[in-house]
Amino acid sequence: MKPTLNVVARPSAERPDLLKPRRRATPSVSVGGVMIGAAHPIVVQSMTNTDTADVASTFEQVAHLARAGSQIVRVTVNNEQAAAAVPGLVQRLADAGITAPIVGDFHYNGHKLLAAYPQTAAALAKFRINPGNVGTKHRDENFQTIVKIAVEHGKPVRIGVNWGSLDQDLLTQLMEENARAAEPVSARAVTIEAIVRSALQSAELAEATGMAHDAIILSAKTSNVRDLIDVYRELAARCDYPLHLGLTEAGMGMKGIVATAAGLSNVLNDGIGDTIRVSLTPEPGGDRALEVEVAQQVLQSLGLRAFSPQVTSCPGCGRTTSTFFQAMAKEIQAYLKERMLVWRGRYIGVEELEVAVMGCVVNGPGESKHANLGISLPGTFEEPVAPVFVDGALRTTLRGDHIVAEFTQILEEYVAQHYPEAT
Repeated sequence: MKPTLNVVARPSAERPDLLKPRRRATPSVSVGGVMIGAAHPIVVQSMTNTDTADVASTFEQVAHLARAGSQIVRVTVNNEQAAAAVPGLVQRLADAGITAPIVGDFHYNGHKLLAAYPQTAAALAKFRINPGNVGTKHRDENFQTIVKIAVEHGKPVRIGVNWGSLDQDLLTQLMEENARAAEPVSARAVTIEAIVRSALQSAELAEATGMAHDAIILSAKTSNVRDLIDVYRELAARCDYPLHLGLTEAGMGMKGIVATAAGLSNVLNDGIGDTIRVSLTPEPGGDRALEVEVAQQVLQSLGLRAFSPQVTSCPGCGRTTSTFFQAMAKEIQAYLKERMLVWRGRYIGVEELEVAVMGCVVNGPGESKHANLGISLPGTFEEPVAPVFVDGALRTTLRGDHIVAEFTQILEEYVAQHYPEAT
């Protein structure tokens, strides 16, 4: 059942009000000082794919992800070597000024590793528990062991259900009950109920074991977009825990990015979700931080958070047979990304800057007027001039071979004049 959620307007002195969803109410959970919940901005997190026992490689990847904007980074803790490496990894990150909290990902043997390595339990900011992967014969006892260790060390937990490792006993029970029902529902509906119920029953057991209500985050991931939407809507309607969103095993490249955006956007636009992770399969030798950039862009495209200046540019048509505006749009995007390394620490609010680079007179002037700064380049057979708009007003007209350099200079002046310096 889809929860009823109202929308509220985001005020803006510069543009008409934009609507964004009212966040579903939740408690606040602290993960190493990063606050997760409805009272706080939606948190972007990621996960390493290095061998955690290889401290040097894992350190480099965590640092890279954190610098890309990952506010929390999860690492695999799958054996004694990985568990033993965690305290040194966390200390090395702290010594380097990397403040992103480190979360331990546990499957199958987490109860044993955390009990055997208390320094690891103390070093981690949160434990991720998959209730489908804590054993079969002693499932509840193993789960409770992890929870008790988390309570002892004052750590929150994420109870992360995944349909690829769903509790088969629970699923079988619900399937059998459905088969006996007077009006059976589909197998898909039963599976969704099993995912949701696994998360809720596990949270109930965690609280009964001593875990505070405001130390629990839930997730319920699938690799199918429509299932993801329905699962989270149902879960959100039946609890107030903060929710971690993600399309698991999203895939590689364009498929993974589009599927993730389609799934997360629907749920986020309902006001559901307090932290997100994009689970992309990286290309061989690809940049792991792409998943961070995609997560940020999903949130920024929905108007939920701002991370970096946005460039609006047209797709081109028969009026724009020259590729100059395409090259300029690419140059401006690269320029903004590079300059944000400096601006982010110097100017307050600069991540909300909007720039338009348009290719002809059809929509160019109008789009340029809606941006903080906009330039409308001449299309094919149009007069070779490029008007520049600043906050909706024509400021100047550029000509010649130095348009890009002149526009970036105007951009620099605008940032310095309109965004206060951090103290």
